[in-house]
Formats: sequence, structure tokens, C-alpha cells
Amino acid sequence: MENYKKEFIEFMVDSDVLKFGEFTLKSGRKSPFFMNAGAYVTGTQLRRLGEYYAKAIHDNFGLEFDVLFGPAYKGIPLSVATAMAISELYGKDIRYCSNRKEVKDHGDTGILLGSKLKDGDRVVIIEDVTTSGKSIEETFPIIKAQADVKICGLMVSLNRMERGIVTEKSALDEIRETYGFEARAIVTMAEVTEYLYNRPYRGKIYIDDAIKASLDAYYAQYGAR
Repeated sequence: MENYKKEFIEFMVDSDVLKFGEFTLKSGRKSPFFMNAGAYVTGTQLRRLGEYYAKAIHDNFGLEFDVLFGPAYKGIPLSVATAMAISELYGKDIRYCSNRKEVKDHGDTGILLGSKLKDGDRVVIIEDVTTSGKSIEETFPIIKAQADVKICGLMVSLNRMERGIVTEKSALDEIRETYGFEARAIVTMAEVTEYLYNRPYRGKIYIDDAIKASLDAYYAQYGAR
């Protein structure tokens, strides 16, 4: 496994973003782990997170795009931090854009925050994690309703490796086939499990035999085929 992936897994654990236990997801699934990008709360954490995303976007999609779109609400700081990191690391100015949950009818009106979308814009979507593809099902029509843009790809931090909404393929594979753009992740849950299983980190084992058994059972039910 590449060193940057090991560093990112440790970063998620250190930031209390990746947790193990019992969680109910937006999709309704009961999961033995949870990844919450809302737990990145300090300037240092957001700077490092933006750098990881920037490097992953650069390596997977290149920098020939115009806008980073972060769906509300967690995607808002992700898009801002990553746009700043792309500027600092690669000297490329990328605009950020996010949606509001409610349309604003005064001042800076409309459904968008940050940059407006324009015809011909090339857009990369940035999210924390995609479990079943439901979030993209909501986000895609919002983006396409604003302008005639090209969506170049989706970048998430963690590929949960679960089947999507309508097939037994992974959510990221299903998104690729349904919407026609690539969907990538900084790390996969298989890589997280491989790295943390019965491996002490800062004096603690995060994935012991009991958690590993829960993960195995979860993927037997929801894992991508």
C-alpha cells in the first residue's frame, strides 16, 4: 500500500473521523463503521485534508477543470479547502461552488454558494463518502439545472465498497455507469481494514477480531459484487 494511503488512514483515525461501532447510515443500512468528514474542525486538519484531496484529484483527473462542486453541507468546506490546496500545490486557480439546502430569495439569491456555474464549465464533484449513490442522485440534477456543464468526475475520501441503489456493483461503479463520469476515492475500506486489523496504532487496536467479524458480516450483506 502506498505511504500516502497509510498516512491518510492514520489521519482519519487521529481526527476522530473514522469510527467503529454501530451506526445507521443515510441509506438506512446498519453499519459497523462510520466516516464523518464533519469532524474535521481545525485549520490544520482542513489544510491537510485539502492537500490529500488535491493530490488525489490531480493524480486521477488532472487539473483541466474549472469548478469544484461540494454538495451541502459537508461538501462546502471540502470544496473550499481543496480549491485552496490546488492553488498552493499546483498554482492552478479552481473556483468552488456548493448548493444551498434552501433557495435564497434576497441578497445573493439562488441555490448556489461560491461561483456560479456557466455553460461549458468542467466540474469535479467532491464528497466525503458515497455509500449507495443516493447523494449523487440528488446532486446531479441540481448541477445540470444550473448550466450546460461537463462533469469530469467524483472524488470521495473513502470508498465503502458497497453495492449501489439498483445493482450489486459498488456505488462508485454504479455512478460511473449511470452518469458517465469517473468516481474515485483516496482509499478503500479494504485498504483501511488491511492496515488497521490487529495492528496497534497509538497504543490501540481499532479493528480487532470482533470488529473484523462485524465488517465481514456487513460486506456479506451489502458488499459490492
